[in-house]
Amino acid sequence: MSTSSVSKGCFVFKPSAKKKKTLSLADHFIHGCEGAENSEKRFKLCQDLWDQIKTDTEVLQDELNRNILDSLLDFTRKCSSTRQHSDWASQMRASEIPTAALVLGVNVPDHDMTFQSLSDLLQQSVTPYVASVQAKECGALKHLIKRVLERLMGTVVTVDDEEEEEAEQTSAQHHKSVHCSLSTLCDWYNTKTKKSNTGTPGKKRSSPVRDGPQQPPVVIIFKDLEAFNPRVLQDFILICSRYIERLPLMFIFGIATSPSTIQHLLPHSVSSLLCIELFQSLSCTQHLATVIDKLILTKQFPFKLNGKVMQVLISIFLYHDFSVRKFIKGIQLALLEHFHSQPLSVLCCKKKEALLNVMQLDHLDLERIRHLLSFKRYVEKQEPREQVDLLTDDTHLKEVCQKLIKDLHKYHKNYYPILRCLHTLTSSLPRYPLGKQIRELHLICLEKNVWESEDYQSAMKLLKMLAKDELIALLQRCAEILQPAKSKKIKSALVQLEDMLTKFKQLDTVAAEPPPTVEDSITSPLKHLQKKTDLAQLQKTLLEMNESRRAKKLSPFEVLRNEALEFIDSLVKSHLSPPESQVLNEVCYYTSSATVRRHLNATPRTSIQAALNSPFYYLQNDRLKTEDGTVSNAAPDICIVYKLHLECGRLITFTTGWKPMPLWFLLLRVTIQILTISGKWMRSNTLVSSELCRSSNFWAS
Repeated sequence: MSTSSVSKGCFVFKPSAKKKKTLSLADHFIHGCEGAENSEKRFKLCQDLWDQIKTDTEVLQDELNRNILDSLLDFTRKCSSTRQHSDWASQMRASEIPTAALVLGVNVPDHDMTFQSLSDLLQQSVTPYVASVQAKECGALKHLIKRVLERLMGTVVTVDDEEEEEAEQTSAQHHKSVHCSLSTLCDWYNTKTKKSNTGTPGKKRSSPVRDGPQQPPVVIIFKDLEAFNPRVLQDFILICSRYIERLPLMFIFGIATSPSTIQHLLPHSVSSLLCIELFQSLSCTQHLATVIDKLILTKQFPFKLNGKVMQVLISIFLYHDFSVRKFIKGIQLALLEHFHSQPLSVLCCKKKEALLNVMQLDHLDLERIRHLLSFKRYVEKQEPREQVDLLTDDTHLKEVCQKLIKDLHKYHKNYYPILRCLHTLTSSLPRYPLGKQIRELHLICLEKNVWESEDYQSAMKLLKMLAKDELIALLQRCAEILQPAKSKKIKSALVQLEDMLTKFKQLDTVAAEPPPTVEDSITSPLKHLQKKTDLAQLQKTLLEMNESRRAKKLSPFEVLRNEALEFIDSLVKSHLSPPESQVLNEVCYYTSSATVRRHLNATPRTSIQAALNSPFYYLQNDRLKTEDGTVSNAAPDICIVYKLHLECGRLITFTTGWKPMPLWFLLLRVTIQILTISGKWMRSNTLVSSELCRSSNFWAS
């Protein structure tokens, strides 16, 4: 561009737009990361670990939903084939709309994933005509029909009473639209099925059994039945029943509470038009138990949660939303926070990789290890010479850390099989002294030495009261649990347990000495008792009876039973110690339960006040950092006005004339009143007034 001119002038050049650099996930992770020197490696470990957890979770959820989804697929195939039969019963059944009532439970956030899997499977194996609708987008009958037609036909559907202006605007974008009625859907369906059923001339048509139904059903999924307007739902079913002979419709009702919801929403005149079959999915608690078993109670993943974090996640699940999806999100949050805030999380990986990473630690990382609480306790137990080497010699410390990492992985290898054995033995006892679910026992073991609790002592006493067949069955299940383990200690324990089971089975073949009867042991001291006796003589006799009971010879079964329970007790004391007792447990265990609770279960009122008082608390922007009682120039407008409200709240009056005011106008009036009363209206040196004047968002509606 030339700047020469006959006359003097000012030339303005518009600078080229600078491309804003898009930050990657790694950039966001590294920013503000503790121990930035190895942050990239930690990010890669975190991402790889989460990808593995995510993949296993998806596979697990597919397995859990497989039975219910297969049942629904069989139902749709059966209903579709019934319409093609010509017998009287099939014709009577064809006049009704086949409906599957799918009870999914109150964990509503997890339903979307189930319906998505169901929709994909239906389109792959049964019919390409599947539409899913939600109550929030179907407030009126016309909207419900419109959504169904749009998702089945893949085109724009016009409603009769739409505004002309909107129709003119959309007509330029969509050159083709259809009328909103089920007759339009029938014509479209007939056209589609005729095209698909028309064979190529000269080729013999395949059998309909192999190629599937000639008229595939049209499946409509109501994701949240309870939230639908009853009148809208009733009218839609009545209209669909008029077209059932021309259109093979099929409904799937997603129910969160109870099957009786259908009776509450639909009168008999409407529900009689439906042929309803009930399907019950797994309960959310069973789903959670499986997720915990596969993701947490396993040595496959090195990342672990301590007792408090586990308790927070389980409490949110049980007392708030029953959402397994949110529980998994909590694990993801804890994983991200652990690798972001713990520089030593570079050792939270597979054993071989962790041993290599130990040798690559620099002096700063080794100093962090020396400051770990578990390592300090370990150093205190060593000899003085060894203590000096651990605190001063980096090379020696790396060698010791390799050994400690191996011990930590061995601890996890032994912990989970013994935990499952103890749960197997105690989960069926009366009153469940150690909990009915394995997660309850796991929480106890994370917090303290389980063998020191009264509940554990009570459980061992109850185990001594089991019959022979019951005890053998439980020990056999324990042997099956220990069978896949590869640890040397667990293999040795399995051999001893199998020997005990063999001895139990040999008790029936070996003739045991008949033990003295209880009646003889009780009545023998009473033979010498006089008819009239004093209190001292009676007390002496009772003490003799007690001693005789204690001295009674145990039967072979009782001896072997006590030996087996003592063996189980020794395994518990050896392998179920809390993770805090393990050296370098901070490398693998995430402990900040407050962070998890703040992000997943924040109180609305407290969260709003915290955000208004200190926006840095949530935004984590360094420009928002201020001292107590001050406001940053970069703070959002509403935070500034909230500060003014806290300072001069009593001086604010509202006279709206019972008319609703927009938020910007309300904030403007509050600010003007406060600043006028404070005498700061025209002072340019005031932080708040200057900030408000500079903010264009504040004055815009």
